Amino acid sequence: MARHRKGSMSTAFVSAMVALGGNAALADESGVSFWLLGTYATQAAVPSDPGLSIDMTYYSAGANAGRSASFARGGRIEVGLDTVSNYILLTPTWTFEPKVLGGQASFGVTTLWGNYASTVSATLVGPSGRSVSGALGDSMTAFGDLFPTATLKWNSGVNNFMTYLTANVPVGAYDVNRQATVGMGRWAIDGGLGYTYFHEDKGLEFSAVAGLTYNFMNPHTAYQSGIDLHVEVSASQYLTERFLAGATGYFYQQITADSGPGATLGPFISRVAGVGPQLGYDFALGRRAASLSARGYYEFAGQNRPQGWTAWLTFVVSLGVPGQKPATP
Repeated sequence: MARHRKGSMSTAFVSAMVALGGNAALADESGVSFWLLGTYATQAAVPSDPGLSIDMTYYSAGANAGRSASFARGGRIEVGLDTVSNYILLTPTWTFEPKVLGGQASFGVTTLWGNYASTVSATLVGPSGRSVSGALGDSMTAFGDLFPTATLKWNSGVNNFMTYLTANVPVGAYDVNRQATVGMGRWAIDGGLGYTYFHEDKGLEFSAVAGLTYNFMNPHTAYQSGIDLHVEVSASQYLTERFLAGATGYFYQQITADSGPGATLGPFISRVAGVGPQLGYDFALGRRAASLSARGYYEFAGQNRPQGWTAWLTFVVSLGVPGQKPATP
């Protein structure tokens, strides 16, 4: 049975990060959360091959909130929100051969480039809530923030365990005066635990990853988003030696209130869930192991955030350790 290379943004949670400023999985300030829901999917906690791997992902999403939904942004109140996101994420990850605490350590950094477009029904300003504009649209194409990620994974037969730590480094394009912006403008840190049951002979897999996000104060808006809880699950089956199919889902819940002078809408507690299918295919590029995966989510049960759909297309190739001849996949 071929080992699938985590069609979940693989190694270093690549995208957790697209959650940057403008993806469709929204919450917290401006309806934007740091963690990109759907980051982890099949075989999330399964160790990878030592050496360098490259994860390339295309992410597309659309979401909307009704005219009754309001979002705070840079001292403004935006009523109704429709968003479209298209991003390309690149994550080089190095997996170390020596054991760390008996497990396999890896470190990667995700860079992001793409377009975020937003339309609001109206914009309100001032203590009276006076409407100063009707429907407005904005779009930004730029580089986003950086997302370094460290993981530690352990294997014991069919059981695999993982812990991870990642952060948002706010170096991407961010403009508090614009409706659409790709960067977040603030620091954030996220950590969690994961488990994967993977029976290689039967081709059966189940994964679950849970994490918490702590958001620092946004110095541009004096807004501090609350602590977020996210859980992602996956179940898949290899139908052939190389092809797998299954289902994946996530649940997001903000567990503490937003705060700071900029939090004019109060606690703004957010929640959403999503579910959808996933497919994966393992293959070889010469003597290099590679995989191509696709998955999509339909969102529901949204509160204080737009909800809609997300789609991921991920290509991962393991380049191995320089100077070492790669094994036949």
